[in-house]
Amino acid sequence: MARTRNIAKTSSGFSLRGLVRWLGRIIGGFLILSVVMVVIYRFVPPPVTLTMLFDKNGITKDWMSLDEIDPDMPRAAIAAEDAKFCQHHGFDAEAIEKAYLHNERGGRIRGGSTISQQTAKNVFLWQNGGFFRKGLEAYFTLLIEALWGKKRIMEVYLNVAETGIGTYGVNAGSIRYFNHDASTMSRAEAARIAAVLPLPKKRAAVAPSGFTRRYGNSITRRIGSVRVQGLDDCLK
Repeated sequence: MARTRNIAKTSSGFSLRGLVRWLGRIIGGFLILSVVMVVIYRFVPPPVTLTMLFDKNGITKDWMSLDEIDPDMPRAAIAAEDAKFCQHHGFDAEAIEKAYLHNERGGRIRGGSTISQQTAKNVFLWQNGGFFRKGLEAYFTLLIEALWGKKRIMEVYLNVAETGIGTYGVNAGSIRYFNHDASTMSRAEAARIAAVLPLPKKRAAVAPSGFTRRYGNSITRRIGSVRVQGLDDCLK
């Protein structure tokens, strides 16, 4: 009887240790794979993202390096999405708090994610999800901040962000909306694309109306402030 109990305990112990070992291998494998992917994408454009793969409208994209993109476009993105992009290390606690308080009051939903967080989500993860995806997003945000740097983060962001129905990246968006590439954008054009980034399937960059037009005009005015205040210095 005692021997049977000892065998059961030993078997249970082996099973528990085996489970822990397998979990360790899975986590270790994920960590290694994620770092390898981030390092590769530091030099190579991400060929496709999960958002693109699940887009029923197809994929239209045309990669353009940050050096070729009109400088008013990243300034517009900073003005619209992340004023402290060059100052923070991936997260803006003040923006997150403000977004939370704003959303608690109701009305138009405001996001608190930085450009770094959005890039991590757009490249490595999926669009919807709860705390699990947010946790992975935070992890990948730390990785790209450490291994890519600000210029690469902005470059990837401007090339993978959805800018219209089935359209990805500001270059493809500029060609779609304005019939020229993103190397010669006016401030108004850059601002319009920045204005549609949060809801690219519902907002129009051409002949915008209502909130989108007012928001675009506001971004246009702030582009100059971004340059004067040096809020884009990390991109130079």
